Amino acid sequence: MDREVEDGTSAGRAAWFADRFDALASNVESFIKGKSDVVRMALICMLAEGHLLLEDVPGTGKTSLAKAMSQSIDGSMRRIQFTPDLLPSDVTGVQVYDSGKREFVFHPGAVFANIVLGDEINRASPKTQSALLEVMAERQVTIDSIPYLVPRPFIVIATQNPVEQGGTYDLPEAELDRFMMRATLGYPDHDSEVAVVTNITAGRTTDELQAVMSTTDLQQMNQIASSVHLAPAVLAYIVTITASTRTLPELRLGISPRGTIAVAKAAQAFAAAQGRSFVTADDVKAVLQYVLPHRMILRPEAELQGRTARELLETLVTSVPVPQVRAGV
Repeated sequence: MDREVEDGTSAGRAAWFADRFDALASNVESFIKGKSDVVRMALICMLAEGHLLLEDVPGTGKTSLAKAMSQSIDGSMRRIQFTPDLLPSDVTGVQVYDSGKREFVFHPGAVFANIVLGDEINRASPKTQSALLEVMAERQVTIDSIPYLVPRPFIVIATQNPVEQGGTYDLPEAELDRFMMRATLGYPDHDSEVAVVTNITAGRTTDELQAVMSTTDLQQMNQIASSVHLAPAVLAYIVTITASTRTLPELRLGISPRGTIAVAKAAQAFAAAQGRSFVTADDVKAVLQYVLPHRMILRPEAELQGRTARELLETLVTSVPVPQVRAGV
């Protein structure tokens, strides 16, 4: 399954990335029908080693997409079903006394895997949700003052239902900010829904998907994405957009530097998926609506007026001059 990069040039590495990306996307799309744009953007997030939040009403395929992505990678995967009685130690792990050794031994929690599926993440208590803050940002957990590194690559794919409020807890802004992207699947079109129902009634599940990529491939792609050239003019364009959100009167919270970094990394992975070794302004625009809106916290009066973060972002982007210099190297 491992495939070495034969051409070591920037263009050759980007071409190899695009080829592997298409194979991965085709595998996931063989089960998730009619949602190519969302599937490919979710994979962009994973290949930038970012965390993904899938938010939609029940039954639209959030968990199926998360499982299809994890099944396509030949790495360790753990699923956490978030419930109100889930404890932080169930997520991160716990020190247990070993009477034979006469010492405390660390028992890893569910986050010690390459891909962690957090199903219905907003059903856990804020105390349990906060157990993810350190590991999502730093790829480690600290138990009794001792840090334990999780395997790399490490990606959290979480789902939540934004409609039902009973028995749920809103994700805090600090945790939302740790998700590189938030995506919504939406309802499928007629033909896609027919294909979905046909698959399910025939007994087909995501467990039948074969892995098309190893964790070694995934790490190579993470490295290639991070090495895609980001010209100073394009970087300045990103910073101008994110900094401008901090002065919008409709927002009580704009984009933090972590959000700026997320846009840059996502744009790098998006460019590599197109087979390019440099980022353009169009790459930036393509990822903005997935990376920024969940970080833009509206004031109550703006919400009452029917304003949305997506609408505000679209208006803002049109007012920022696009860099004219060539972004390539």
